[in-house]
Amino acid sequence: MDKKTAVFRKEHFNAAHRLFVPAWDDQKNKEVFGKCSNPNFHGHNYELEVKVTGVPDPQTGFVIDLKLLSDIIKEYVLEIFDHKNLNLDTTHFKNLNPTAENIVRIIYDILRKRIEPKLDLQVRLYETERNFVEYPA
Repeated sequence: MDKKTAVFRKEHFNAAHRLFVPAWDDQKNKEVFGKCSNPNFHGHNYELEVKVTGVPDPQTGFVIDLKLLSDIIKEYVLEIFDHKNLNLDTTHFKNLNPTAENIVRIIYDILRKRIEPKLDLQVRLYETERNFVEYPA
């Protein structure tokens, strides 16, 4: 088999966050971010899709062992973000606004370090059923 094939893994995590720019007052943050700037935070039930593309191994037939991919996502993404306050409980968002755009890029960077460079990686994150982001685009 010499054709590239894509495999996907879906996962789910719950997390709280607050969108705000510290240099702005509460009124400006509210104008820009609306309810997402609630000082007491708010939460989402995130859906995560990880796409890995490559040529299947001639012996195993795998692009990547999906059990291995699942384990990587669980250890390096879900254990860090699931049931956490992204602003307060993670180092990733201490100085970075936890928008969906920033969250998906952070997850991509985490996974990219742990998946073979010869494989293409794309991450899609659903913040709601209707709103999602993808990296790289």
